[in-house]
Amino acid sequence: MIRRREFIAGLGSASVWPMVARAQQGDRVRRIGVLMNAAADDPNVPVALAAFEQGLQALSWTAGRNIQIDYRFGAFGRGTL
Repeated sequence: MIRRREFIAGLGSASVWPMVARAQQGDRVRRIGVLMNAAADDPNVPVALAAFEQGLQALSWTAGRNIQIDYRFGAFGRGTL
């Protein structure tokens, strides 16, 4: 038979478990999608992306820490569509 104290201790630890699990989760990571109307090998792209990431860092957003940035490139020149 389970003793009363053991039963109460078990209930206490079971009620604390969800709080412990939530406390172990880190900050939520946000995801940003960047769609560039340029080719990935365009020489202007690294400059533009560096400026974009610097602007985010000025607002306390850091890639790999609290945001994830997904880059996609598509070069649409004249006469295409």
